[in-house]
Amino acid sequence: MNDVWINFWNSYSSGIIEFIRDIITALIIIIAGIILSRGVKRLIKRASASSKDLKIDDTVALLFRHAARYGIFIICLIMILNVFGINTASLLAVLGAAGVAVGLALKDTLGNIAAGIILLVLHTYVRGDYIEFGAYSGTVKDINLFTTILETPDGIYISAPNSSIWGTPLKNYTRNGRRRMDIPLAISYSDSIDAAFHIMREIIAAETRFFKEPEPQIVVQSYGESSITILLRAWASVDVYWTIYWSLMRTLKEKADIAGLTIPFPQRDIHLFMEKDAKAN
Repeated sequence: MNDVWINFWNSYSSGIIEFIRDIITALIIIIAGIILSRGVKRLIKRASASSKDLKIDDTVALLFRHAARYGIFIICLIMILNVFGINTASLLAVLGAAGVAVGLALKDTLGNIAAGIILLVLHTYVRGDYIEFGAYSGTVKDINLFTTILETPDGIYISAPNSSIWGTPLKNYTRNGRRRMDIPLAISYSDSIDAAFHIMREIIAAETRFFKEPEPQIVVQSYGESSITILLRAWASVDVYWTIYWSLMRTLKEKADIAGLTIPFPQRDIHLFMEKDAKAN
């Protein structure tokens, strides 16, 4: 029996030793890959939490962590296959061809993912911003790699593909932190412009939430068919923009009534001309 084992060892010892060496090498690669993956994950997480300049969004940080994890896994797998003598060149060629086929089949989905990554990296908008694109507008409730979730002021849920947002001009009403409001007052041609300006100055003096810079403006905007439009332009924080706007629209009407200003209805002058019948004369 011992002779059998000795003969077996003498015949296959080199192959067994090489196989054990390959197993140990593969285990070392796996352990190194796990350690490297965890280290990169912690590094990205720490960078996204502490860096004020990068401002990495949580979704982008999660994407980077998954990409690093799977990238390290694929590299380790290729290295292990090479250790065992498997030709990875043909395997990579097959995977590449399959990737192209999948990419063509899912080009719209991949387009949404690419647009989502760009939007998240560029910080075009974040959760809580009020945006408008195309025929849609609303407050951003969630952003992911495929869609952006909005809620309109009247509570309607909107799910928009990221590619549709990236491919159209976008307005972000929240991004700058402030907005200019234009409050018009239409008065009759018989009313005093100075009286309208006085009302506007009273409103500016009473409203402490207006920004001092840029300074509020009062201008004559236009001369219409039946009225003169006086315009108040003032800047305010986006948090109180609509509160101020709705309040001042009511206050402006009350002050105009007290001052005796007339907000005229649209009117036209019609002139009639009578033509005499030449034959009748």
